[in-house]
Amino acid sequence: MKLMRVGAPGQERPSVRMADGTVIDVSSVVNEYDGAWLAAGGMAALESRLNEGIEGFPIVDIAAERIGAPIARPGNILAIGLNYADHAAEAGMDVPSEPILFTKAPSSYCGPNDTVFVPRTSVKTDWEVELGVVIGKEASYVADEASALDYVAGYCIVNDVSERDFQINRGPTWIKGKSAKTFCPTGPWLVSRDEIADPQALAMKLSVNGDLCQNGNTSTMIFGVAHLVWYLSQFMVLEAGDLIATGTPPGVGIGMKPPKFLVAGDVMELEIDGLGSQRQKLAQA
Repeated sequence: MKLMRVGAPGQERPSVRMADGTVIDVSSVVNEYDGAWLAAGGMAALESRLNEGIEGFPIVDIAAERIGAPIARPGNILAIGLNYADHAAEAGMDVPSEPILFTKAPSSYCGPNDTVFVPRTSVKTDWEVELGVVIGKEASYVADEASALDYVAGYCIVNDVSERDFQINRGPTWIKGKSAKTFCPTGPWLVSRDEIADPQALAMKLSVNGDLCQNGNTSTMIFGVAHLVWYLSQFMVLEAGDLIATGTPPGVGIGMKPPKFLVAGDVMELEIDGLGSQRQKLAQA
């Protein structure tokens, strides 16, 4: 199942993208795709309802609608740094022995095609295509990796937009470089866990102004999705609706020779196998 939210910011309607590409509005049976709905078994209930037929659900003209992020604003956006060995190498940093964790402010969360704003004093705004993982039920002290994916609702694309000067030179923590408004485009869909056979076998790409910059695969992650869910649950309670951004492959702007950064007017395009695509144009804040 592919969950979508469509409509103006703050007025998004829960919708579902069907197998044939048709998008239906399910707001008559779902008030919101949020943590409470996920924790209450909302995905299974909705799937059961749709299996009865889709008659009566309005068809969404997706070409005429804004696509919002696929779930309501998460309580936590947890992100993993340097989770691809070749990305660590381009950054000139050692491969971590344990996952590097940082956060993004929930206010950075936005739709997959929304305008991304370059911060007013930015000189080094950068891109990062990432696999996003949405938690489906509370996870605390998960017993092992084998059971970790049971806590996952589904997967989506995340663009972990970053301001490298803020991140590196205004540290020591990274959150300042990761949290500007619109720095977390997410979606277009939340694809349910059962539709992704192996989250460690997904090709991912990102281009800037039509030039391919990132061309990776989740198979080269240092710490896979199951390990990350297990690991994080040893330190904190993961709540339904929380979003984990799992790291980026090589090809980011700061790793280029010479480095390349985003400016107003640039266009980023992202895709991950089975999870759809995103497109954002940059504007000055």
